[in-house]
Amino acid sequence: MNQALPVTTQMEPPGVLAFPGTTQLSADGLRSFQDGLVLMESGQPRAAAAAFSRAIEASPAFADAHICLGAAHAMASSIYPAFDHLERAVELEPQSFTAHFLLAQLNFKLRIPQKGYQQAEQALRCATSREQRKMVGRLLQQERQREQNGIARPWFNKPFRASLLLVAGSGMAAALVALIVHLQ
Repeated sequence: MNQALPVTTQMEPPGVLAFPGTTQLSADGLRSFQDGLVLMESGQPRAAAAAFSRAIEASPAFADAHICLGAAHAMASSIYPAFDHLERAVELEPQSFTAHFLLAQLNFKLRIPQKGYQQAEQALRCATSREQRKMVGRLLQQERQREQNGIARPWFNKPFRASLLLVAGSGMAAALVALIVHLQ
């Protein structure tokens, strides 16, 4: 990868590099991170996750590695680790557009719209370019369209009314009687 490393004016100990978003990044951490990026680009999210994990072991406060590891886990269908690492990235770098955007996207895909909208709002606050605002706009538009076309999830935060419980109970009783009669 022909990516230039950031130039710093401070003298750093050997084997430690400055990287945007972190105070210090070890050379091993940077190498593992770059390996992970190459693996992600080649469509190998599980192998990339291993490389990003090594980068985090070498530099635990490297928010970009947490973001990429979260994305790799999401692509490999490891949802809980994806959430964990994306949320850790937000803790490390609260103004990270990418972390908030990916969390919004993941929440929407898993049909958790309230959290998705919260993260999308945070992503909009962190957006620094017109393109980033457009990305959030497209994501919100897709979610609204999915909500219009889909079946709404039931909300169980309101108590059931007695009349609805009576109807449901009598329907179950009738089904049980029909099953008993059929089995005899």
